[in-house]
Amino acid sequence: MYTFSKKLKTFAFILMILGIVGIAYGFLTAPKTVQDVETLLANDHHGDHGDAHATPDHNGHAEHAAAGSHEKVDAHQEHQKHLEHVLHQLQNKPWAAVYVACIFFMLISLGILTFNAIQYAASAGWSPVLFRVMEGLSAYLLPGSIIFFGLLVLSSAHINHLFIWMDDAVVAEDTIIQGKTGFLNIPFFLIRAVIFIGGWNLYRYLSRKNSIALDETNDISYYKKNFKYSAGYLVFFIITESIMSWDWIMSIDTHWYSTLFGWYVFASFFVSAITVIALTTIYLKSRGFLEYVNTSHIHDLAKFMFGLSIFWTYLWFSQFMLMWYANIPEEVTYFIFRIQEYNLPFFGMLVLNFVLPLLLLINTDFKRLSWIIIMAGTCILVGHYLDFFNMIMPGTVGGSWFIGIAEIGSVMFFAGLFIFVGFNALTKAPLLAKNNPMIGESKHFHY
Repeated sequence: MYTFSKKLKTFAFILMILGIVGIAYGFLTAPKTVQDVETLLANDHHGDHGDAHATPDHNGHAEHAAAGSHEKVDAHQEHQKHLEHVLHQLQNKPWAAVYVACIFFMLISLGILTFNAIQYAASAGWSPVLFRVMEGLSAYLLPGSIIFFGLLVLSSAHINHLFIWMDDAVVAEDTIIQGKTGFLNIPFFLIRAVIFIGGWNLYRYLSRKNSIALDETNDISYYKKNFKYSAGYLVFFIITESIMSWDWIMSIDTHWYSTLFGWYVFASFFVSAITVIALTTIYLKSRGFLEYVNTSHIHDLAKFMFGLSIFWTYLWFSQFMLMWYANIPEEVTYFIFRIQEYNLPFFGMLVLNFVLPLLLLINTDFKRLSWIIIMAGTCILVGHYLDFFNMIMPGTVGGSWFIGIAEIGSVMFFAGLFIFVGFNALTKAPLLAKNNPMIGESKHFHY
């Protein structure tokens, strides 16, 4: 049986405490009035993050002042609108920081659950020695999805402004959003979220229950149940994952859409999920657990990390290049804004998610070296956090972005919670699924 080490548990609590402090700081320091925003803009010397748009407004005031009082009033109103717009962006910033970290870690746990389901549905012989690791880490899905649903409810209650289509005043003046209200309306939005989250957690509960029962009774019927449940779950997942990506991420940029988006989001969190499995397996192996896990199992996990990194890059390029080449304003604006305002994270994630994993994992022998996998895994996790950051932040905070205390604190809190829940779940059952009918093949797996 695995025992949750005091050092790791303390580390998880420290992360959560520091994370809460960082999140609280983000909310407390967010501007409260347009006067606060005007002061921030006056002191802003960065210029590239969108806040410097205040400068043209001030210049415009000077030009209109010479033209007459009517123009002066119009310029003042325009300046006030700009200040209110930036105020909403900066007030959204801590909410968006929490939202990005929350959905990122929740989807990692969902990806781990799905990878486990694929192993059952495929009757895979190499992976059963890793089943308990996947079952334990996927335990985060329940608390993670509850917190995430809470954020959706708060958005629906207009506590924040992450989803512009929830603002009736905006919808009243936007014909494009009006055409989507049959799908994008708050009651239907929350109902879909309940169905998705409920279905995922139900499968996780049944799968875990049957896995434990199989070990306790050696009744093969539990394995057959998991095989059937996994096949059904994967059908449910592939449908709900696409709609989830439209609802929770793509609808933030309500005018824009991509038919590849569901696959793109899937590739991002799925490779992150397998990376977490690999890093956890290496950690447990280093602590003297998982005696039947060998370098061949690690090698296969690294192959998935490598292959899915290439797959993600293919989807990124396909989505970007086709829209950039077509040059349709409704589509290309999505990328123009990110290239101009999010240049470093937009292209930086390509290096972290494609170039470095390619260089580190392309060699077969490298896939068996723990320190190489840790390096590649760190790049992948940081890179795909930036991927979610790029997908969500431009539509919520516009150009008023930077990765500061609120963003770092959010990552720390949810990482600490993920570690605590996942590793605590690992202590609830033996780390070897001893009665799985494929366990013998898995123990002797060599590649």
